[in-house]
Amino acid sequence: MGAAIDRIVPAPLSDDPVLRARALAAAIEAAAPRIEAARELPADLLDALHAARLFRTLLPHSVGGDETTPETYVRMMEVIARADASTAWCIGQASGCSMAAAYVAPSVARSVWGARDAALAWGSVGPDQVAEVVDGGYRVTGAWTFASGGRHATWFGGHCKVRERDGTMRTRPEGAPYERTMLFPRDAVTMTANWQVMGLRGTGSDTYAVRDLFVPEAFSVRRDRDDERHPQGHAALYRFTTTHLYAAGFAAVALGTARGMLDAFIALASEKTPQSTTRMLRDSPVLQSGLAWCEGKWRAARANLLATLREVQDHVAGGTAMTTDDKVAIRLATTFAIHQAKEVADFAWTEAGATAIFEDQPFERRFRDIHAVTQQVQARRSHFETVGQHLMGLTPHPRFL
Repeated sequence: MGAAIDRIVPAPLSDDPVLRARALAAAIEAAAPRIEAARELPADLLDALHAARLFRTLLPHSVGGDETTPETYVRMMEVIARADASTAWCIGQASGCSMAAAYVAPSVARSVWGARDAALAWGSVGPDQVAEVVDGGYRVTGAWTFASGGRHATWFGGHCKVRERDGTMRTRPEGAPYERTMLFPRDAVTMTANWQVMGLRGTGSDTYAVRDLFVPEAFSVRRDRDDERHPQGHAALYRFTTTHLYAAGFAAVALGTARGMLDAFIALASEKTPQSTTRMLRDSPVLQSGLAWCEGKWRAARANLLATLREVQDHVAGGTAMTTDDKVAIRLATTFAIHQAKEVADFAWTEAGATAIFEDQPFERRFRDIHAVTQQVQARRSHFETVGQHLMGLTPHPRFL
């Protein structure tokens, strides 16, 4: 079991979130068994993560955030995921949600993210979450699943369809349902602890619900829209969509998890001699070649992701919006990275042999975690179809970009 980390002596914080993550990596990895067992991040680790401001990298400066670049954010996430995927996933989910701070009034942003331990969680979109228009705001009823990090969240969001006063459902100009996200404090929700899953257990991605909850208009938001972006959202970071920061962050979780498995396999190969042979694993030409291929896959996927984010950052830095080419490039880089990382992890798992199946070894949990990552919406193989449509000169549905 990992030891508690409340005796860590805080050091002066670096301006670089990657360095801050590296300073906590050993403590995160040591806490991983407790995270797995409790299906949530323990209080002592949470305190250290908040002290290191790792939940605040995508927040505006005006709310005490870093406004870091997507490339730096991904590099930070990779470091954390190498230590523990569930911790990285919780930070990635909360960070993606925190992009909403650029689309609400400064006073609202301070209400939601002003506290040192602030973290916003929200779940998946469904058909039955409704916000009814009333005087001053909305009356909200709904339940949402997959609230990663919900067990330590201080605020929640609920994506809702909007019902007008006359009973009709609000639609967008093209006729599609209109959606708005409602923000409400933790004490307004009812939690159902139902996160019984194979991997990413420590994310505690439970279900939460509200019923007939009044939400003021100011505490509702439509993300990724120029007409709703507030002055604190002027940075180039907020010209990236929330979807693409989720995709990039979760790709980093996959890359970091695979890196941890591959490093563990290299260490194992230098000390293990399989039964029925006198040759150490490291001396097998087949494994040497396989390792080289996996190292190449991992480096190529990571380099492509970072380069793509850097190129899009350069493009939007001048104040222009993301183009379809930008969105397709990120979709390709993130989905490709997730699946290349899975292949690398599968190699390490297979070649580690029976050693990999024991819970006290550094393979079993990571294997389950990365296979959970591949089941998330950002990893869908259908994204390759979307990319291919664009490359063929066709028009993919914007929802899938």
